Amino acid sequence: MSVSPGSPVEPGTRPSAGHRAFAKVLRAFSIVTMLMTVPQVVTVWTGPAPRGVSLISWSAYLVSACLWLVYGLQRRDKTIYLACLGWILLDVAVILGVLMRV
Repeated sequence: MSVSPGSPVEPGTRPSAGHRAFAKVLRAFSIVTMLMTVPQVVTVWTGPAPRGVSLISWSAYLVSACLWLVYGLQRRDKTIYLACLGWILLDVAVILGVLMRV
């Protein structure tokens, strides 16, 4: 396995305790921020016709999540690609909700 410059862990070595702790924090915040976005999705789908929700912004978030997904898959980094799958679902839910309810 090759390692790109700046990789946090060299092949054949174990991540440090600090690296493992930071990875846990990243995973936790990925979940927390996705949960914080769920009310936006619910509002778009159940509230009055969505106004003020930017399709350009949510489309940019979707493109970004897709790019990060590819990067996470290339790096085989579950912290990145699993979070991106969640963000892709949330972004698509908001975009479809706006398009179908305007």
